Amino acid sequence: MDVKLSKKGTTLIIRIMEDMDHHSAQYLRQKIDSELVKSTVKNIIFDFSCVNFMDSSGIGVIVGRYKNIQKLNGKAAILNANPKIMQIFEMSGILKIIPAYNDLDAAISSMCS
Repeated sequence: MDVKLSKKGTTLIIRIMEDMDHHSAQYLRQKIDSELVKSTVKNIIFDFSCVNFMDSSGIGVIVGRYKNIQKLNGKAAILNANPKIMQIFEMSGILKIIPAYNDLDAAISSMCS
């Protein structure tokens, strides 16, 4: 699994570089959780620019990290998901709890309010 992590202030930006399935979910979960433990992250943004497929294990990773960041009084956002991935988010109900954006600055600004 290829994932790129970067930080902007207290926001962790997780750029997922390939499809999310049960093969990659465990690695992604561990990578994000270890970053949450060792740094001063308050918010997370999941960048789906490079993701074309996601199964239920990917949804589990997103929801689990959302719950973890909520415990820290933080927020989560979805960034640059294509229409197919957005449909998965809509059907799963994720968009009721995690907002989606097409602009990084807008996503970061939303976390300040």
